Amino acid sequence: MSTSERIIKKYPNRRLYDTAVSKYVTFGDIRDLVKDAIKFRVVDAKTDEDITRSILLQLILEEEEKGQPIFTTEILEQIIRTYGNAMQGFMTAYLKESMEVFLKQQQLMQAQMASLIKTAPLSVFTELARQNLKLWQTMQNGFFSAYGRDGDGRETKRPPLAPLSAEGEETKGNSD
Repeated sequence: MSTSERIIKKYPNRRLYDTAVSKYVTFGDIRDLVKDAIKFRVVDAKTDEDITRSILLQLILEEEEKGQPIFTTEILEQIIRTYGNAMQGFMTAYLKESMEVFLKQQQLMQAQMASLIKTAPLSVFTELARQNLKLWQTMQNGFFSAYGRDGDGRETKRPPLAPLSAEGEETKGNSD
């Protein structure tokens, strides 16, 4: 055990005690430790057994029940199918690497957005608004022109439609 790793003891009454700060903590406090990337280990107070994974799985379950879950039924079924399979070790490595790549990309994107907003906050929103307005105007003009109106909603003059022949084709006017 490293000296920087916090030990949290779980007692039979289901209470969690953080030995680093000498106080009882909640699952919310444990979630904060995870989010702050603080290393910790949860041990059973009686047996000294490491139960960190069990606590983390309970946290995931709580989060999954709150809002929009990350783990859909299909994903959970696929994960369960890998248990006992020769590919189980590969799946563990794959999920670990995928999460690391995802988190790095998320951090990079957040840093780029923060930098962009710091350097030109008003111009970013101005450009976004300009593009949205242009898109809206194009869509509106297309809608109006389909109904014989201009961009301001006024009726436009259209050439008269050519009469159709019995076969449904346009007929050309007689030029004799």
